[in-house]
Amino acid sequence: MRLFAAVLPPEAAVAELRDAVAALPPGERLRWTQEAGWHFTLAFMGEVEDRLLPELYERLGRAAARTAPFPLRLHGSGHFGNRALWTGAAGGLDGLRMLAERADAAARRAGVPMDQHRRYAAHLTLARSAHGDADLHPQLSALAAFEGTPWQVTELHLVRSNLPTSGIPGEQPRYEVVRSWPLTG
Repeated sequence: MRLFAAVLPPEAAVAELRDAVAALPPGERLRWTQEAGWHFTLAFMGEVEDRLLPELYERLGRAAARTAPFPLRLHGSGHFGNRALWTGAAGGLDGLRMLAERADAAARRAGVPMDQHRRYAAHLTLARSAHGDADLHPQLSALAAFEGTPWQVTELHLVRSNLPTSGIPGEQPRYEVVRSWPLTG
């Protein structure tokens, strides 16, 4: 299974972001992500062998149990070059970073071969440019002042990414929550 650990914004936060995105300039070279794909990836694991899942579940459960709930809100805009437009997070960023570190460590200790470790940067991807040549300035400017309503992060989710198989241009991955654990630290 292709897996990642994530924080999922609640429906009220998704609705606020939906309204903000609907008001953005369209962007000719952008492929917009679907709401079902709006999440904060904490640790991307890639393909995980079935034999590692019991240990991964146990370790992610421990990571969640050691983490206290924390406030978060969607906030502002950012980009990765001319390739991706995103909104960020504000509020309990220390809690979010700690949860990301713990999810990464849990996967490594469970035997999941992880990419090189990097400092966590909270972002929720809104759009991508297939060729990295989109002018994101209109969208960045329009979304810069966006401030979502705070919510309490109370769960860690393990999400399966089902890659497109139809061959239809623009088809996006489907995401399915495999397991969730309450934050109780």
